[in-house]
Amino acid sequence: MPIRVDAAASDKVQICIDRGGTFCDVIARSESKGDHLVKLLSVDPSNYPDAPREGVRRVLEWFTGETIPRNTPLDTSRIESLRMGTTVATNALLERKGENVAFVTTKGFKDALEIGTQTRPHLFQLAIKKPDVLYTESIEVDERVAPEWEDFGDDNAVAENYKQTGRLASGVNGVQMRVLKELDQEKAERDLKALYDKGYRSLAIALVHSYIYPDHEQIIEKIAEKVGFEQISTSSSLQSMINLVSRGSSATADAYLTPEVKRYLNGFSKGFAGGLDANDSCRVSFMQSDGALCDHRQFSGLKAILSGPAGGVVGFAKTSFDPKDGAPVVGFDMGGTSTDVSRYGGHYEHVFETTTAGVTIQTPQLDINTVAAGGGSILTYRNGLLAVGPESAGAHPGPACYRKGGPLTVTDANVFLGRIHIDSFPKIFGPTEDLPLDYWIVKQKFETLTKEINKENKSELTPAQVAAGFINVADTSMARPIRALTEQRGHRTGAHILSSFGGAGGQHACALARVLGIPRVIVHKYSSLLSAFGMALADVAVDNSEPLHLQYGQDVQNVLDERFDALKKLGHDQLIAQGIHESAIRFEQYLNLRYRGSDTRIMIRKPKDGDYAAAFIAQHKREFAFNLESPIDIENIRVRAVGLVDEEDEPSPFVHDLETLPQNPVAKDAHFATNEIFFEGEDKYVTAPLYQLQSLAPGTVVSGPAVLLDKTQTILLHPKNTARILTNCVYIDVGLGQTTELDPNTVDPIQLSIFAHRFMGIAESMGRALQKTAISLMIKERLDFSCAIFGPDGQLVANAPNVPVHLGSMQYAVQFQAEKRKGQLRPGDILVSNKPGAGGTHLPDITVIQPVFEQGSDTEIVFWVASRGHHGDIGGLQGQSMHPEAVESWQEGASIMSTFLVRDGNFNLEEITEIFDAAGQYPDCLASRQLDVNISDLKAQCSACAVGTSQIGDLFDEYGKQVVQHYMGAIRNNAELAVRSFFKQHDRKVLTSEDYLDDGSILRLKIQIQDDGSASFDFTGTTLESYSNLNAPPAITRSAIIYCLRALIGTDMPLNAGVLAPVDLTIPENTILSPSPYAAVCSGNTETSQRIVDVIFKAFEATAAGQGGMNMTGFDYKQYYYGETICGGAGAGHNWKGQSAVHVNMTNTRVGDVEIIEKRFPLVLREFSIRRGSGGKGKNDGGDGVHREYQARVPMRASLNGERRVTQPYGMHGGNPGSRGANYWIRNSETPQERRIKLKPASAFNMSVGDRVVIHTPGGGGYGSEEIEHKQNGTWKPNTESSTVQHTRANGSVAEWQAMQNNLD
Repeated sequence: MPIRVDAAASDKVQICIDRGGTFCDVIARSESKGDHLVKLLSVDPSNYPDAPREGVRRVLEWFTGETIPRNTPLDTSRIESLRMGTTVATNALLERKGENVAFVTTKGFKDALEIGTQTRPHLFQLAIKKPDVLYTESIEVDERVAPEWEDFGDDNAVAENYKQTGRLASGVNGVQMRVLKELDQEKAERDLKALYDKGYRSLAIALVHSYIYPDHEQIIEKIAEKVGFEQISTSSSLQSMINLVSRGSSATADAYLTPEVKRYLNGFSKGFAGGLDANDSCRVSFMQSDGALCDHRQFSGLKAILSGPAGGVVGFAKTSFDPKDGAPVVGFDMGGTSTDVSRYGGHYEHVFETTTAGVTIQTPQLDINTVAAGGGSILTYRNGLLAVGPESAGAHPGPACYRKGGPLTVTDANVFLGRIHIDSFPKIFGPTEDLPLDYWIVKQKFETLTKEINKENKSELTPAQVAAGFINVADTSMARPIRALTEQRGHRTGAHILSSFGGAGGQHACALARVLGIPRVIVHKYSSLLSAFGMALADVAVDNSEPLHLQYGQDVQNVLDERFDALKKLGHDQLIAQGIHESAIRFEQYLNLRYRGSDTRIMIRKPKDGDYAAAFIAQHKREFAFNLESPIDIENIRVRAVGLVDEEDEPSPFVHDLETLPQNPVAKDAHFATNEIFFEGEDKYVTAPLYQLQSLAPGTVVSGPAVLLDKTQTILLHPKNTARILTNCVYIDVGLGQTTELDPNTVDPIQLSIFAHRFMGIAESMGRALQKTAISLMIKERLDFSCAIFGPDGQLVANAPNVPVHLGSMQYAVQFQAEKRKGQLRPGDILVSNKPGAGGTHLPDITVIQPVFEQGSDTEIVFWVASRGHHGDIGGLQGQSMHPEAVESWQEGASIMSTFLVRDGNFNLEEITEIFDAAGQYPDCLASRQLDVNISDLKAQCSACAVGTSQIGDLFDEYGKQVVQHYMGAIRNNAELAVRSFFKQHDRKVLTSEDYLDDGSILRLKIQIQDDGSASFDFTGTTLESYSNLNAPPAITRSAIIYCLRALIGTDMPLNAGVLAPVDLTIPENTILSPSPYAAVCSGNTETSQRIVDVIFKAFEATAAGQGGMNMTGFDYKQYYYGETICGGAGAGHNWKGQSAVHVNMTNTRVGDVEIIEKRFPLVLREFSIRRGSGGKGKNDGGDGVHREYQARVPMRASLNGERRVTQPYGMHGGNPGSRGANYWIRNSETPQERRIKLKPASAFNMSVGDRVVIHTPGGGGYGSEEIEHKQNGTWKPNTESSTVQHTRANGSVAEWQAMQNNLD
C-alpha cells in the first residue's frame, strides 16, 4: 500500500519505527529507492544509546549513500516524516519507573485508588498481591458535590427538606448538581505548597463528580500552577467519564508518565541537528493507544501506553481487511514476550476503560488483548497436565536454545520440531554472540521431560510427540480468548480471517486457525514488522468527548447538533494546529447509549440514516440476543476528528489478486533447502521444502507441508494447507479437515491437557451465552452466575467458577434431580430448582438443569449441563430474600424443589408464576416485584444450557462418545491425583481446629490424612441449627473445601468431582452446616461460608484469618435498591503480609464507585478509607480493614449483615488477631448532639434524612511473633510461588470479561 509522497518531497525518505520490548523495527520508504527494512535490538548500550535514533542513522546511510558516524547529530532535511511507536510509557508503567507524583482528591477518599475495586487479582492466591499505586503521597481537599436527586414521588415534605441542603449548581451541559461543601481554597493552597516544598513537581487531581462538575478541579489546577507545579493532570480534562477510581487512576498515570515521556523526547530530539523542531518540513509524529498519530509535542503519557501494539492493529486492519470480501479480521500478533489479539470489521474497535500493568486507564484505546506470553512462554508438566505459560522466559535468559541456561519454551518446541530453520536464524548466541540456536540442549531437555511424563503415566510418548503436544496445548489455550473476543460481540469465530504477524505468528497461525475453525489466514510481507508498517498507514486523529445525560429522542436533536458542532470545531482546530490540511479532515460522531436501568453502554457510531436508537437496538440485539422496552439514555457524546494521511481509496489487499493473478504450482526446484519437520497429524517427521518468499512470484501456489521464509519471518504450512503468493501478502487456505482418531482405552497426557481446555471452553461458552441473554443486573452486569457440565452420573466435569461459593456445589443439585427424575426425562426437558435440600446454596441462586441425550436415543443420558444464577428479587420478608431478621425458610422467597421449566418444548410459565407468587402468601412477606426479570433470566439460563448441549454434541461428533467420556473420567482422575499428592506432602496426619460465629455458634473440624493420599473431614461437634439465617447447606461446605484445597495446592488444576474424591466428609445432620429444610440460610452463603474456610486454613496452619465475612449492606427507597459487599483485611502468612482493603476467600465482588452510587441512589458516600493499624500485628502483619460511611439524603431503610463483630480474625503462630469490625448508626436528634448507636452484626432499621451508617470491616490476623520464634507443626508450607504480580501490557474487552468472572461473590 503506497504512502502518498508530495512531488516536492520526492527526494526525501519517510521513516516509521516501532520500538518494541526486544527489537526495534524500522521501515523506510521513498519513491526513488523503494523500501528498506532495519531490525535492531531495542537495548544495546555497548553499540548505541538509543535504538530508534540508530535506526534513523542507518536509514539515512542507505538513503544518502553517505557514512554517518554514530553520535553525530542527524540532519532531518532529507526526512519527509518520522513516525514512531514506543514502549517508553509502557516500560515505565511495568517497571514502576515514572515521576514522583502527589494525588489530590475529595475529603474522605484519599485511599480510593489504593482500595480500587476491592477485588484481588487472582481468586485462589493466599498471598494476595495488589498492584502498587503510582502516587507516593495523597492529600484531601475539603469540598463536596453530588448529583441532584429528583424522584420523590408524592412526598412533597421530603422534597422540600432535601432542597434545604447546600446550593444548586449547573454542571457540564446544564446537568443539575448540588454543592454540599464549597471548596476551601486557602487550605488547598497551603497543602499544595507543603507538597511542593517536599519536592513534588507532578500533580494528579481527581475530585468526586468532577467529570460532570469540573469547577473545583479547575480552581485547584490554577492554584497548583501558581504554586509552581510543572505537570498537572486533571481527571476531568483527560476523560470526562463517570467513575472516580478509574478517572483518578488515569490522572495519576498521566502525571506519572508524561514527564518520563517528555524526558525521552527531549533526549531523542538532541540526537538531531537543531532538535526535532529545527526543520518544519520534517513532520515528527508518535502513535497513540487509540491507533492515531499525534504531533510529538502533543504526545502524553496516558495516550502512549499501547503506542507500539496500536501500530500493529492499524497495520493488519489496512493490509488484511478487504472491503470487496467483507470478512472481519482477527489480528494475531505473536512475538517473543507477548501475544496480542484484536479484531477489525471495517472500523476500529475502541475500549474506554482498561487495566494496564495493574493500573486502570480511562482513555480511548484500541481493543487489544494480551492473551499469552508469546514464544517465550515456559513449558511445564504439573498435576498430570501439560501447561504453557503464563510465566515467560523473557529476553533474559530467554528460551533454552538461546544458550543462556533458560527453560523450555514454545520457541524451543518449534526448534525441536524443525519448524524453525536453525541455519536461517541469526547466529548471535553464546558467550561470543556468534553461535547458532542450540538444538542439542533442547533435545536433551525434551528427552528428560518425556521420561518424567512416561514414568508417571506409564505411556510411551516420544520427545517429538511431547513437544508437538505443548504446541497443540498452546494453540488450544490461545483459542479460548480469541473465541471470547469474537463471540462476546455476537460474531461467529469461523466467519473471520486470521491475520498473523509478529516474529512467531507464522509458526502457529495455520494450526491456530484450524483449532478456531477459521478457514483463511493472511500473512503480510512485512508481518514481522507490521507494527512499524502500521505507522506508515495511520492517520492523525484527536478524540474529544463530554458527558451528556439526556433521554435519546427527536426532542433532543437540536441539543445534539449543537454539542456535535462544538466538539467538531474543537477537533478541527486541534488538527489544524498539528499541520493537517483542511481538505484532509473528516469527523466521526458517536453517542454512548444504554437502556435506562442498565449499566451496559454501547458506543454507537453515527449510522448512515442518522438513527442512533435503531443502530443501538440492532447492536444490542446482536451482542446480547435481546432488547428492553426501557427508554434509551445518552451517557456521553464523542467526536473523533481524523486527518487522513492518504485521501485516495485503498487498494484491495487480496480479492483483486485472487481474481486476476494466475495460479502457478511452485516449481519443483524452487526450494533452497529441506528440513525434517514433525507434524502431529502425521505422527512423524516429514521432509518439507523451504522456500525464500522473495523468490516466489505473485500467483505461485505452495502446498503444505512447507516453510516460507524471509529475513524476518517463518511461515509454517501444515499438510492440507495451501498458500497463494499475492503481491503484498501470503493468502493461505487452511483446509479444515477431520480430527485424528484417538484410542478410547488409554490416556494420552497431551490429549488430556487439550480436553481440559475443551471442557472448560464449553462451560465458558455457556457463561457468555447466559451473560448475553440475561437482563438482570445481577447476572448480566455483576455476572453473579456459574455454568458447568457434568457426566452421565451427575458428577462435575468442568465448572467456569465465577463464584467461589458455587465451586462444585451444582453437582449435588444435578445428582438430586437425576435421582428424583430417573426414568421420567425426555430430550429437550429442562428442570429448575433452588432448595438447599436439593443441592442449592441459598434461594436466590436458582439452578437450571438439562440432560444431554445420546443422539438418536430417548433414554440414554450422556451428559448434563447446568447454569446457576442469582436472582435479585424472588420475594421474601419485606420483599427481601436476604433479610437480616429472616429465621425461617419461608421468609427467604420463592422455593423450588424440582419443577419442569421446559417440557415437550413448552416453557412452563404458569407453574413458575405460581411459585414466585406464592412467596408473598406468608406473614410480612412480599412476592417478587420483578417477575418479568425472573422469567427472562430463567429463559437466558435455558439458552446457556442449549449452548452447552449443542457444543457437547459437536464434541461427540468430533471425537465419538467413547473418547469424550473416557477423557471426562480421566480429567476427574487428574484432579484427584493432584489432591492426593497434596495430602501426601503432610507429615502431620491429624489436624484439628475450631472457630466461632458472632452468635456463639462453633464450627469444629478434625482432618485425618491417610497414607494413600485420602483424608477425612469431620465436622462433628459443630453447633446445632441456628435460629438465624447463618445456617449453611452441605453444598456450601463442599464448595469451601474445594476452594481451600485449590488455594493450598497453589497451582492450576481442573476443578471437578475428582477434587473431593479422596475426601470423606462428615457433617452431622441438624447442625448449622446441615440444617433442616425449614432453616433460613441466606447468610450461610455469605458469612458462614467464610468461617468454614477459616476453620480449614486454621487446621492446616496455612494462614492467619482474613476478615471472615462479606459485610452485606443494602438500602431501600421506594422502588430503588442499592446493595453491595465490602472488603476488609486479609490474613498474613509465613512469607507474606496480609493485604489491606481486599475481598478474601469466598467472595470477590467489586464495590460500588462513589459517583455511580450517588447517581443511581439518594445516598452520599461520605468516606471510604483504610483503617490503618486494624490488621493484627506479627512478624508479618495482617491486612487492614476499611471505613465506609453512607449518609441518607431521603428517608430509607437499611439492612446490614456482617461477621467478626464479636469474635476476632485469628492470628497464627504468635501473630495477634485482627481488629473486630463494627456497624454504627449515627442519628440526627433534636439536640445538636448526634446519637451514635452501635448495631448488632445483623440489623435492619429506618434511616431519617441526614442519618449516617458507618461500617468498620475487620482486619486480618498477623502471622508469627518478633519476640518468639514459633515453629509450624510439620514441614509443609503453602505454595505461594505464583503470588508474584504479573502484568500484561494490553487488557482490552476480553480481559475485562475474564476479570469480571473473578470479581463476584
